[in-house]
Amino acid sequence: MSTIGKSRGLTRLADEDGYFTMVALDQRPPLISAIAKAKSIAPEDVTFADMLSVKRLLVKALAEDASSMLLDPNFAIPAAIDVLPSKTGFIVTLEDHRFEETSSGRKSRAIDNWSVEKIRRIGGDAVKVLAWYRPDAGEDVIAHQQAFVRTIGKECRRYDIPYVLELLVYPFPDSAAHTTGYVESPDKKAALVIESVREFAKPDYGVDLFKLETPVPAASLPAMDGSPATQSAANAFAEIGGICREAGIPWVLLSGGATPEQFDRVLGYSYAAGAQGFLAGRTIWLDAVQEHFPDKEAVLHALDEVGRKRLSDLKALTRKKANPWKGDFRTTEVSFEGDFAASYA
Repeated sequence: MSTIGKSRGLTRLADEDGYFTMVALDQRPPLISAIAKAKSIAPEDVTFADMLSVKRLLVKALAEDASSMLLDPNFAIPAAIDVLPSKTGFIVTLEDHRFEETSSGRKSRAIDNWSVEKIRRIGGDAVKVLAWYRPDAGEDVIAHQQAFVRTIGKECRRYDIPYVLELLVYPFPDSAAHTTGYVESPDKKAALVIESVREFAKPDYGVDLFKLETPVPAASLPAMDGSPATQSAANAFAEIGGICREAGIPWVLLSGGATPEQFDRVLGYSYAAGAQGFLAGRTIWLDAVQEHFPDKEAVLHALDEVGRKRLSDLKALTRKKANPWKGDFRTTEVSFEGDFAASYA
């Protein structure tokens, strides 16, 4: 049974009717790449000021329409915490975008000088962690990643704050599809995604909300037309839904750079399998940044005309096809004054 603190936190992430319609603005390498493309410069020439400027534009344009926003402490929070509406949930990133690449897999780490305690202290409603994960990675990599996720779960329990875990499959260094970019692995297998979810749905990790990728690459996901390919894809989504349902953990979808049309299809399969919303970024705001920055007024105009429309469409799709989430606020039986205070642990 979830604690009241965690349930209250998840309530803050969803809208008033229990749908998770969340916008991710914690991207670091993907946003650097977008700014570099917009300015026709090398990624290493993107400045700190550029990152702050874009993050602030995104919060100003989209925050009112999102049930919650995911912000990072190195760029987004210093850029725009003052313009984040009080009604909008506040998810905070813990993991560093830099990871250790080894021949047998990737090892994640937290941002320097950052912690669950600090996220709670600044008023965060939830902690988000991205863990690169493959069940077929080297034993030392698997042990490291599991310990990384488990340790943060213990801290989230200690501070009674929801734990949002994002899982991403990635290509090994010797793969033809290898990249260190935050892009969907085109040769991933559904089993890798499914077994990753199965592992971290175990109660000792303390996950309260999954942010998941599609088990079938978005670019090759078939239309839902009843074909054998459709059924095969639906079975993969259904397996994830079954794991989450049995564990009592709600799940939402990340966009992972998918086009709007592709992401709509991903959500169609996901909602049929029991997902309860999205935590999406680039599918909503990427074009506005790539096509118009550093013209701030043009970026804001594009976000207002296209980004907000895209977010509105995603929210409408979610309300039409997803089931809302409801928090668990059951308490132990109390008979006398002080019973609740004494029993809540």
